[in-house]
Formats: sequence, structure tokens, C-alpha cells
Amino acid sequence: MDSLIPFTTSGALMDCVDRKMLVILRDGRKLHGVLRSYDQFANLVLEDTVERIHHGDTFAENWHGLFLIRGENVVLLGEIDLDKEDDIPLRQVDYRVLEPYVKNDIELKKQHEEAKAKFLYDTKGFSKEGGEGDGY
Repeated sequence: MDSLIPFTTSGALMDCVDRKMLVILRDGRKLHGVLRSYDQFANLVLEDTVERIHHGDTFAENWHGLFLIRGENVVLLGEIDLDKEDDIPLRQVDYRVLEPYVKNDIELKKQHEEAKAKFLYDTKGFSKEGGEGDGY
């Protein structure tokens, strides 16, 4: 039966239902949860969802519960190997402790990207993504 489902459609998600999944969103958030449902637009329903953040050799989780994700926001969707999940060499800490470090990392990355975009504009004439001259 699986061979009849085209891989390029949302039907490819059929085997992922009721499995623990990692979903990376366009804004960079990483969600872990059990895929309960989806539709033809790849909108997803995750149950027992946690948002996981990382910094160095530590990670933290923020509980979200039931989570509805619009399909256009999904960058990556993958199944989590439950046997290997317990073997991660990271130390779990409280979310409130790690959050300021992660926000600082995001801000530094944003500044770096802005400096890079300015350099490319000034030296090569490239326009910033979404900026003037980026329409098509």
C-alpha cells in the first residue's frame, strides 16, 4: 500500500502519524511532539509538544501541549528515534536559565547577517532579501 502513495504529497506523512517528530519552523523554533493529524496543505497537529532550545552543551524545553502548525511555516519534519533520544550528550537545564543566552545568540546572528548584507550591497550591489529591488 505504501508504494501507492506519492512521496511528494502530504500522503507521505501517513506513516508519521502517532510518532514522535521534530519540526523546525521558519522562525527557527524546534518543536518536539507526537504527530496526531495533518491535511493536504501539510498543516500539522502535534500533541505533547515541547519547544527545545540549545546553547553549548545544554538544552531546555518549554511545554506547549497541543500545537497546530500551518504547513507553510514548516522547514523540516523528521521522526525522532526514541532509542537514541535518551543518549543525547547534552545536559538539561531550566528554560528560564537558558533563554537569555539563546536570545543573545539570535541577536548576534541577526547583527552578523545585517553586516553581511550591508557589505554585499556596498561592494557588489546585492540587495537585501525582501529589500528594494528584490521583487520579481
